[in-house]
Amino acid sequence: MTTWNLQETRCHLLICNGGSCMMRQADEVTQAIREEIATLGADKEIHTTRTRCNGRCVDACVVIAYPDGIWYKDITPELGRAVVRKHLSGDRLEEHMVYSFDRQFIASGLSVAGTDKAPR
Repeated sequence: MTTWNLQETRCHLLICNGGSCMMRQADEVTQAIREEIATLGADKEIHTTRTRCNGRCVDACVVIAYPDGIWYKDITPELGRAVVRKHLSGDRLEEHMVYSFDRQFIASGLSVAGTDKAPR
């Protein structure tokens, strides 16, 4: 099993590859993001992980950027490339943000707030 050197990583992109996102080009989004990172020579700065469902199916295809805690919605392959460029420059893809740790919002009119998680 591979152990990546993450010492220079500034951004970790979690790309949902759950069922709803897969129906909305998640595989193509994943490939586009990874190709953009390679094209820009940003392999040390941006790490990617394919995930299973992240629970925001209405927002498919979802990409989450950490450590900022930014959740993006409706990401297409081209928007995935834009996410990479924005995060390399310290910026955000504002019009596709659903939530961020520092702003804690659900964009009104763009997405649904969702339901509360049940206590365990």
